[in-house]
Amino acid sequence: MNGMRLVQRISSMRGFAKVAPYVFPALDKAVHRLTRGRVLVSARLLPGVLLTSTGARTGQRRRTPLACMPERGGESWILIGSNFGRPGHPAWTANLLAHPDAEVSWKGRDIPVTARLLEGEERAAAWKQVLVFWPPYATYQRRVEREIRLFRVVRR
Repeated sequence: MNGMRLVQRISSMRGFAKVAPYVFPALDKAVHRLTRGRVLVSARLLPGVLLTSTGARTGQRRRTPLACMPERGGESWILIGSNFGRPGHPAWTANLLAHPDAEVSWKGRDIPVTARLLEGEERAAAWKQVLVFWPPYATYQRRVEREIRLFRVVRR
């Protein structure tokens, strides 16, 4: 089994879903800060952004490291609200629904973006691409009753 397949297999395990939400975001934020935005640890496995959004209830800025599927050479990105296959939607998705204007840090550059929740046929087409991009998302979807939210974020 090659290295990437092993990582995909491990990331599909329930134990990973219990630990990863606490370990990876903290590690990503620290390394991102120390490298002045040039490195996200999780991006060694998948492309990643650091999303800065406005809290849905608090109105405060929130920074969240996320795996993403880049589109059109870094002009837009698909963000996947998988929450590692845990029951609830991740908080950042509610933030984008309430305040779609946000910012992503991509390859060391801060880029103003606008987010849009994908629905219907557009979501179905993007979901197929997401599953080719990172097959463990199918396992995450099977674990939960909710539909995993997909957002397309585009440069403003």
